[in-house]
Amino acid sequence: MVKYLVTHIFPDIDAITACWLLKRNDSDFDKAQIKFVPAGTTLDKQKADIDPEVIHVDTGLGRFDHHQTDERTCASKLVLEYLKQEKKIGKKKEAGLNKLIELVTQIDHFENFFWEKPADDRYDLCLHQLFDYLKMSGRLNDRELVSQGFLLLDALLFGLREKIKAEEEIKEGREFKTKWGKAVGMETKVSRVLKLGQKMGYVLVLTKDPEKGFVVIKCQPKKELNLEEAYKALSQADKQADWFFHKSKHIILNGSRHNQDVKPSRLSLNELIDILRNIN
Repeated sequence: MVKYLVTHIFPDIDAITACWLLKRNDSDFDKAQIKFVPAGTTLDKQKADIDPEVIHVDTGLGRFDHHQTDERTCASKLVLEYLKQEKKIGKKKEAGLNKLIELVTQIDHFENFFWEKPADDRYDLCLHQLFDYLKMSGRLNDRELVSQGFLLLDALLFGLREKIKAEEEIKEGREFKTKWGKAVGMETKVSRVLKLGQKMGYVLVLTKDPEKGFVVIKCQPKKELNLEEAYKALSQADKQADWFFHKSKHIILNGSRHNQDVKPSRLSLNELIDILRNIN
Protein backbone atom coordinates (compact mmCIF):
# COMPACT_ATOMS: atom_id res chain seq x y z
CA MET A 1 0.00 0.00 0.00
CA VAL A 2 1.21 3.49 -0.88
CA LYS A 3 1.44 5.69 2.20
CA TYR A 4 1.88 9.10 0.58
CA LEU A 5 0.84 10.54 -2.77
CA VAL A 6 2.90 13.67 -3.39
CA THR A 7 2.20 16.51 -5.80
CA HIS A 8 3.11 20.19 -6.03
CA ILE A 9 1.59 23.05 -4.09
CA PHE A 10 -0.98 25.22 -5.91
CA PRO A 11 -1.99 22.10 -7.90
CA ASP A 12 -3.28 22.50 -11.46
CA ILE A 13 -5.78 20.31 -13.29
CA ASP A 14 -3.06 17.85 -14.35
CA ALA A 15 -1.80 17.31 -10.79
CA ILE A 16 -5.33 16.99 -9.40
CA THR A 17 -6.41 14.60 -12.16
CA ALA A 18 -3.32 12.41 -11.77
CA CYS A 19 -4.00 12.01 -8.04
CA TRP A 20 -7.70 11.39 -8.72
CA LEU A 21 -6.91 8.64 -11.24
CA LEU A 22 -4.74 6.77 -8.78
CA LYS A 23 -7.06 7.19 -5.79
CA ARG A 24 -10.16 6.18 -7.74
CA ASN A 25 -8.74 3.25 -9.72
CA ASP A 26 -5.93 1.58 -7.79
CA SER A 27 -6.61 0.03 -4.37
CA ASP A 28 -2.94 0.53 -3.46
CA PHE A 29 -3.59 4.28 -3.44
CA ASP A 30 -7.11 4.66 -2.09
CA LYS A 31 -5.95 5.35 1.49
CA ALA A 32 -2.79 7.24 0.58
CA GLN A 33 -2.41 10.66 2.19
CA ILE A 34 -1.82 13.49 -0.27
CA LYS A 35 1.10 15.75 0.55
CA PHE A 36 2.25 18.91 -1.18
CA VAL A 37 5.76 20.11 -2.02
CA PRO A 38 7.17 23.03 -4.04
CA ALA A 39 6.94 22.31 -7.77
CA GLY A 40 9.82 20.22 -9.07
CA THR A 41 10.88 18.98 -5.65
CA THR A 42 10.19 15.80 -3.68
CA LEU A 43 9.07 14.84 -0.21
CA ASP A 44 11.94 15.21 2.28
CA LYS A 45 14.23 15.83 -0.73
CA GLN A 46 14.42 12.10 -1.44
CA LYS A 47 14.83 10.90 -5.01
CA ALA A 48 11.48 10.16 -6.66
CA ASP A 49 10.43 6.49 -6.84
CA ILE A 50 13.10 5.32 -4.39
CA ASP A 51 10.51 4.58 -1.68
CA PRO A 52 7.56 2.41 -2.85
CA GLU A 53 5.38 3.94 -0.12
CA VAL A 54 5.89 7.46 -1.50
CA ILE A 55 4.69 8.21 -5.04
CA HIS A 56 5.21 11.58 -6.71
CA VAL A 57 2.93 12.92 -9.46
CA ASP A 58 3.61 15.99 -11.62
CA THR A 59 6.74 16.78 -9.62
CA GLY A 60 10.11 15.25 -8.78
CA LEU A 61 11.00 13.99 -12.29
CA GLY A 62 9.85 10.46 -11.49
CA ARG A 63 7.71 7.99 -13.44
CA PHE A 64 4.56 10.10 -13.09
CA ASP A 65 6.21 13.40 -13.93
CA HIS A 66 6.71 14.70 -17.47
CA HIS A 67 8.80 17.81 -17.07
CA GLN A 68 11.96 15.92 -18.05
CA THR A 69 10.67 15.11 -21.55
CA ASP A 70 9.58 16.90 -24.71
CA GLU A 71 6.92 14.28 -25.46
CA ARG A 72 3.28 15.30 -25.72
CA THR A 73 2.27 13.85 -22.40
CA CYS A 74 1.41 14.91 -18.86
CA ALA A 75 1.24 13.37 -15.39
CA SER A 76 -2.38 12.31 -15.88
CA LYS A 77 -1.61 10.61 -19.17
CA LEU A 78 1.33 8.76 -17.64
CA VAL A 79 -0.88 7.59 -14.78
CA LEU A 80 -3.61 6.43 -17.16
CA GLU A 81 -1.08 4.47 -19.22
CA TYR A 82 0.13 2.81 -16.01
CA LEU A 83 -3.42 1.92 -14.95
CA LYS A 84 -4.14 0.40 -18.35
CA GLN A 85 -0.91 -1.58 -18.29
CA GLU A 86 -1.77 -2.93 -14.86
CA LYS A 87 -5.33 -3.71 -16.05
CA LYS A 88 -6.85 -1.43 -13.42
CA ILE A 89 -9.26 0.18 -15.90
CA GLY A 90 -12.31 -1.65 -17.22
CA LYS A 91 -13.32 -1.34 -20.87
CA LYS A 92 -16.54 0.51 -20.01
CA LYS A 93 -14.60 3.18 -18.14
CA GLU A 94 -11.66 3.44 -20.53
CA ALA A 95 -13.37 5.36 -23.33
CA GLY A 96 -14.54 8.12 -20.98
CA LEU A 97 -11.12 8.39 -19.33
CA ASN A 98 -9.43 8.60 -22.73
CA LYS A 99 -11.56 11.62 -23.58
CA LEU A 100 -10.97 13.24 -20.20
CA ILE A 101 -7.20 12.79 -20.22
CA GLU A 102 -6.92 14.06 -23.81
CA LEU A 103 -8.56 17.29 -22.64
CA VAL A 104 -6.20 17.54 -19.67
CA THR A 105 -3.22 16.97 -21.99
CA GLN A 106 -4.39 19.75 -24.31
CA ILE A 107 -4.79 22.17 -21.42
CA ASP A 108 -1.49 21.22 -19.78
CA HIS A 109 0.33 21.98 -23.06
CA PHE A 110 -1.69 25.18 -23.61
CA GLU A 111 -3.16 23.72 -26.77
CA ASN A 112 -6.43 25.38 -25.77
CA PHE A 113 -4.75 28.44 -27.31
CA PHE A 114 -5.76 26.86 -30.64
CA TRP A 115 -9.41 26.30 -29.68
CA GLU A 116 -12.00 28.35 -31.55
CA LYS A 117 -12.14 31.89 -30.11
CA PRO A 118 -9.82 30.93 -27.21
CA ALA A 119 -10.42 34.20 -25.31
CA ASP A 120 -14.21 33.77 -25.34
CA ASP A 121 -15.94 33.99 -21.96
CA ARG A 122 -17.50 30.54 -22.45
CA TYR A 123 -14.20 28.90 -21.49
CA ASP A 124 -14.26 30.62 -18.09
CA LEU A 125 -16.86 28.02 -17.12
CA CYS A 126 -14.46 25.17 -17.93
CA LEU A 127 -13.14 23.02 -15.11
CA HIS A 128 -9.49 24.00 -15.48
CA GLN A 129 -10.36 27.70 -15.29
CA LEU A 130 -12.48 27.17 -12.20
CA PHE A 131 -9.57 25.34 -10.55
CA ASP A 132 -7.32 28.30 -11.34
CA TYR A 133 -9.83 30.83 -10.05
CA LEU A 134 -10.31 28.89 -6.82
CA LYS A 135 -6.54 28.87 -6.33
CA MET A 136 -6.07 32.53 -7.11
CA SER A 137 -9.02 33.64 -4.98
CA GLY A 138 -7.61 31.90 -1.92
CA ARG A 139 -11.03 30.40 -1.15
CA LEU A 140 -9.59 26.89 -0.82
CA ASN A 141 -6.26 25.57 0.38
CA ASP A 142 -4.41 22.89 -1.62
CA ARG A 143 -6.02 19.97 0.20
CA GLU A 144 -9.52 21.44 -0.14
CA LEU A 145 -8.91 22.17 -3.81
CA VAL A 146 -7.95 18.55 -4.47
CA SER A 147 -10.97 17.30 -2.54
CA GLN A 148 -13.38 19.47 -4.51
CA GLY A 149 -11.52 18.61 -7.70
CA PHE A 150 -12.12 14.91 -7.13
CA LEU A 151 -15.90 15.46 -6.93
CA LEU A 152 -15.91 17.55 -10.10
CA LEU A 153 -13.80 15.00 -11.97
CA ASP A 154 -16.20 12.26 -10.86
CA ALA A 155 -19.01 14.29 -12.39
CA LEU A 156 -17.04 14.99 -15.57
CA LEU A 157 -16.24 11.33 -16.11
CA PHE A 158 -19.90 10.45 -15.62
CA GLY A 159 -20.86 13.10 -18.17
CA LEU A 160 -18.33 11.91 -20.75
CA ARG A 161 -19.53 8.33 -20.38
CA GLU A 162 -23.12 9.50 -20.86
CA LYS A 163 -22.02 11.42 -23.95
CA ILE A 164 -20.48 8.28 -25.40
CA LYS A 165 -23.75 6.41 -24.77
CA ALA A 166 -25.66 9.22 -26.47
CA GLU A 167 -23.35 9.14 -29.49
CA GLU A 168 -23.94 5.41 -29.85
CA GLU A 169 -27.72 5.84 -29.53
CA ILE A 170 -27.78 8.57 -32.18
CA LYS A 171 -25.66 6.46 -34.51
CA GLU A 172 -28.22 3.64 -34.24
CA GLY A 173 -31.18 6.01 -34.55
CA ARG A 174 -33.51 6.25 -37.54
CA GLU A 175 -32.85 9.22 -39.82
CA PHE A 176 -35.76 10.81 -41.67
CA LYS A 177 -36.62 14.00 -43.53
CA THR A 178 -39.08 16.64 -42.33
CA LYS A 179 -40.21 20.05 -43.54
CA TRP A 180 -37.84 21.55 -40.97
CA GLY A 181 -34.80 19.53 -42.10
CA LYS A 182 -32.93 16.33 -41.32
CA ALA A 183 -34.21 14.52 -38.21
CA VAL A 184 -33.41 11.44 -36.15
CA GLY A 185 -35.64 9.32 -33.95
CA MET A 186 -34.87 6.60 -31.42
CA GLU A 187 -36.19 4.63 -28.49
CA THR A 188 -33.89 5.49 -25.63
CA LYS A 189 -33.67 6.47 -21.96
CA VAL A 190 -30.54 8.57 -22.56
CA SER A 191 -31.86 12.14 -22.41
CA ARG A 192 -28.59 13.64 -23.57
CA VAL A 193 -29.27 12.55 -27.15
CA LEU A 194 -31.73 15.45 -27.53
CA LYS A 195 -29.23 18.30 -27.31
CA LEU A 196 -26.28 16.33 -28.62
CA GLY A 197 -28.21 15.28 -31.72
CA GLN A 198 -28.97 18.93 -32.51
CA LYS A 199 -25.31 19.86 -32.07
CA MET A 200 -24.38 17.02 -34.44
CA GLY A 201 -26.48 18.56 -37.19
CA TYR A 202 -29.98 17.13 -36.81
CA VAL A 203 -32.58 19.90 -37.00
CA LEU A 204 -35.05 17.79 -35.04
CA VAL A 205 -34.57 14.96 -32.53
CA LEU A 206 -37.33 12.60 -31.44
CA THR A 207 -37.12 10.18 -28.51
CA LYS A 208 -39.53 7.67 -27.03
CA ASP A 209 -38.84 6.10 -23.65
CA PRO A 210 -38.95 2.32 -24.23
CA GLU A 211 -40.28 1.67 -20.72
CA LYS A 212 -42.53 4.60 -19.80
CA GLY A 213 -43.63 5.50 -23.31
CA PHE A 214 -42.90 9.21 -22.90
CA VAL A 215 -42.19 11.19 -26.07
CA VAL A 216 -39.90 14.21 -26.38
CA ILE A 217 -39.33 16.20 -29.56
CA LYS A 218 -36.89 19.08 -29.77
CA CYS A 219 -35.59 21.15 -32.66
CA GLN A 220 -32.63 23.47 -32.97
CA PRO A 221 -33.20 26.81 -31.17
CA LYS A 222 -33.45 28.87 -34.35
CA LYS A 223 -36.10 31.60 -34.58
CA GLU A 224 -37.35 30.41 -37.95
CA LEU A 225 -38.24 26.94 -36.62
CA ASN A 226 -41.73 26.33 -35.24
CA LEU A 227 -43.11 22.93 -34.19
CA GLU A 228 -46.71 24.08 -33.74
CA GLU A 229 -47.93 22.03 -36.71
CA ALA A 230 -46.25 18.95 -35.27
CA TYR A 231 -47.88 19.58 -31.90
CA LYS A 232 -51.33 19.82 -33.48
CA ALA A 233 -50.79 16.69 -35.59
CA LEU A 234 -49.64 14.64 -32.60
CA SER A 235 -52.47 15.91 -30.39
CA GLN A 236 -54.92 14.83 -33.08
CA ALA A 237 -53.27 11.45 -33.66
CA ASP A 238 -53.26 10.53 -29.95
CA LYS A 239 -55.92 12.50 -28.09
CA GLN A 240 -55.60 10.39 -24.95
CA ALA A 241 -51.97 11.38 -24.35
CA ASP A 242 -50.93 14.53 -22.48
CA TRP A 243 -49.05 16.82 -24.87
CA PHE A 244 -47.26 20.01 -23.85
CA PHE A 245 -46.08 22.62 -26.36
CA HIS A 246 -43.30 24.82 -25.00
CA LYS A 247 -43.63 28.58 -25.52
CA SER A 248 -40.27 28.56 -27.36
CA LYS A 249 -42.08 26.60 -30.12
CA HIS A 250 -39.04 24.28 -30.23
CA ILE A 251 -40.15 21.60 -27.75
CA ILE A 252 -43.02 19.09 -27.60
CA LEU A 253 -43.29 17.02 -24.43
CA ASN A 254 -45.31 13.98 -23.53
CA GLY A 255 -43.77 13.37 -20.12
CA SER A 256 -40.18 13.85 -19.03
CA ARG A 257 -37.98 13.31 -16.00
CA HIS A 258 -39.23 16.72 -14.80
CA ASN A 259 -42.87 15.64 -14.98
CA GLN A 260 -43.81 11.97 -15.04
CA ASP A 261 -47.42 12.46 -13.93
CA VAL A 262 -48.82 12.36 -17.48
CA LYS A 263 -50.54 9.91 -19.80
CA PRO A 264 -47.85 8.54 -22.17
CA SER A 265 -48.48 8.33 -25.88
CA ARG A 266 -49.55 5.00 -27.36
CA LEU A 267 -47.95 5.92 -30.67
CA SER A 268 -44.96 3.80 -31.66
CA LEU A 269 -41.67 5.31 -32.76
CA ASN A 270 -42.44 4.47 -36.40
CA GLU A 271 -45.88 6.06 -36.13
CA LEU A 272 -44.39 9.20 -34.60
CA ILE A 273 -41.84 9.42 -37.39
CA ASP A 274 -44.52 8.97 -40.07
CA ILE A 275 -46.54 11.81 -38.56
CA LEU A 276 -43.58 14.19 -38.49
CA ARG A 277 -42.30 13.33 -41.95
CA ASN A 278 -45.74 13.81 -43.55
CA ILE A 279 -46.28 17.37 -42.30
CA ASN A 280 -46.01 19.67 -45.30
